[in-house]
Amino acid sequence: MMYLRSLSGWFAIGALAMLFISPGLWAATSGDGRLALLESEPDSYFQDTLQQDIQQGKHQKYKVLQKRLLVDTQEQTLRLLQGDQVLYEVKNIAIGSNGTGASRDKRTLDEKTPLGDFTITAIRGSSKFHLFMGFDYPTMDYADAAVSDGRISQEEYEALNNAWHKKLPPPQTTGLGGYFGIHGIGAGNPKVHRLFNWTDGCIALTNEQIESLASMIEVGTLVSIR
Repeated sequence: MMYLRSLSGWFAIGALAMLFISPGLWAATSGDGRLALLESEPDSYFQDTLQQDIQQGKHQKYKVLQKRLLVDTQEQTLRLLQGDQVLYEVKNIAIGSNGTGASRDKRTLDEKTPLGDFTITAIRGSSKFHLFMGFDYPTMDYADAAVSDGRISQEEYEALNNAWHKKLPPPQTTGLGGYFGIHGIGAGNPKVHRLFNWTDGCIALTNEQIESLASMIEVGTLVSIR
């Protein structure tokens, strides 16, 4: 019994010592794991340190940087980025056969690629195009512009607006068109793909390229088309 009491006493002393020296000890041993400690055991030391890092522009190390796609329709390139790092790049993509829709003047069947910011909402196989990554097009930016100049009706606008407010897929059959995204070439001619912009408005990659891309992204990935 005396031995057990003595042992428990040493544990108590050790616990008290940890309480007194814990700020310095945690600071020395936590390294880049400070955010996890902040979330589970916040204290003033870590809060102050995090705030200083945020003010100095170093807060990126406390979060996982989200992947995003950047499509340049002038250079005809697609880049997968994480922060400033290029994870994957495709050159000589194909876009709509009539180029891009300036100032959101997209119309159904105009074979133009919409510009703007979108989110990938689906990644699925396609019997025609090998793989298809669908976007949340038409966005309300496009709907607002289209209803103001008569390209869509008020009824179509309300359907788009209701879908967005309810977080549902937007209707794909309005005057703005739909079924917009990134796809492969399927059984199409690779030479035609290399030489021409041939799509109805989507962004096209080779089958091998879209397979590689699909392995690195997921639903929810942001896409900027410029």
